[in-house]
Amino acid sequence: MHLQLCCSCLCFMGFSACHEQDKRDQPPPAATTGISPDYAADRSFLQKFTPVIELHDNNGGSRVLIAPQYEGRVMTSSCNGDTGHSYGWINYNLIASGKHLEHINPYGGEERIWLAPEGGQFSFFFKKNVPYDFDHWFTPAVFDTVAFDIAGKTDSSVSFKKEMALTNRSGTLFDMQIDRNIRLLDRPAIEQALGLVLDSGIRTVAYESENTLVNTGKTSWQRKTGAPAIWLLGMMKPSPQTVIVLPVKKNAGDTTALVHDRYFGVIPQDRWKLIDDHAYLRADGKFRGKVGIPPGHRMKYIGSYDAANHVLTILEAVWPAGAKDFVNSAWEEQTQPFSGDAFNAYNDGPLKDGSQMGPFYELESLSSAAFLAPGQKLTHTQITCHLQGDETELDKISRQVLGVPLAAIKNAFPG
Repeated sequence: MHLQLCCSCLCFMGFSACHEQDKRDQPPPAATTGISPDYAADRSFLQKFTPVIELHDNNGGSRVLIAPQYEGRVMTSSCNGDTGHSYGWINYNLIASGKHLEHINPYGGEERIWLAPEGGQFSFFFKKNVPYDFDHWFTPAVFDTVAFDIAGKTDSSVSFKKEMALTNRSGTLFDMQIDRNIRLLDRPAIEQALGLVLDSGIRTVAYESENTLVNTGKTSWQRKTGAPAIWLLGMMKPSPQTVIVLPVKKNAGDTTALVHDRYFGVIPQDRWKLIDDHAYLRADGKFRGKVGIPPGHRMKYIGSYDAANHVLTILEAVWPAGAKDFVNSAWEEQTQPFSGDAFNAYNDGPLKDGSQMGPFYELESLSSAAFLAPGQKLTHTQITCHLQGDETELDKISRQVLGVPLAAIKNAFPG
């Protein structure tokens, strides 16, 4: 079965797949409610509980805040210094509690690194011969609660290294190293990445995340043993007027699905739709749903627009030419374990019992499967860019980069 599965098959796909049991696993609410959404307040909060590294642009207001203890994840960013909008969603209650949860520690943050696949016979989240259910699903500590080692740092960049050994569900041991480099981009570099010149009134912050996976073992990673993939996931703050947009590529004679939309069951038509060559997903944090773009239909960018705050977010991912084998994270024994997606997008929402981790929404990208011989490397690079300012200028950017006007994004879900 492909990724288009019923809800019972995929009711817990990682971070985005909370279960009613999560309510019991979560710590009690901490005294952190009412925190201002600006960047300085989020930085002040995080500094109370974990060391942070701040990347900054000496010639502007760009800021990026990174937590080494949370596997080198980007927690949040700002395009206007301390008073700027803080873009990353942060789980204040969990961080303030100081607790470590059993299955996953969802600290939040607008870019974290995981290794896929999540489900299937090559999963890193399920041990051999256990059922595919939440009770037996565990996020490996090396990309959940274990700190990454700082390998170098400047005012605008930081690099991490982490050696790890993981055994997948099939019993194959993977000895590997992750090199993770995060670089704050200046305005010329942002313009080069987007392929345009920005109006002087547009404020922006962008960072490039270069992630390299190295086979440090003595055996090759092959289709019969399974192979890891780099998985980058970003949690952003939603608004009632935020919509995710995913450009898709239509190929003549290709009858495969343009979008996978059944991760958690059917998404109502007033929450996701495909119009011509763009898919849209509400990102208001009020209904759980996830969609994915398979590698054959991926474009260079996906994004979101928050009309309430005039924030255009663009995610760019880079894959090697011809990359086609992407790991399948379905929670089942798979007949097609390398038929997964290249891009994913998720909207958080309440569970059946009314509890909710967020609200947040996610933009995600994955590398192709790392079929590596000893000593070989695979690199997956992603750029996250937030742009804020005049809607007329943002519209020009959206048309050129995402191929669609802001009006189409805003009107994808009337009412």
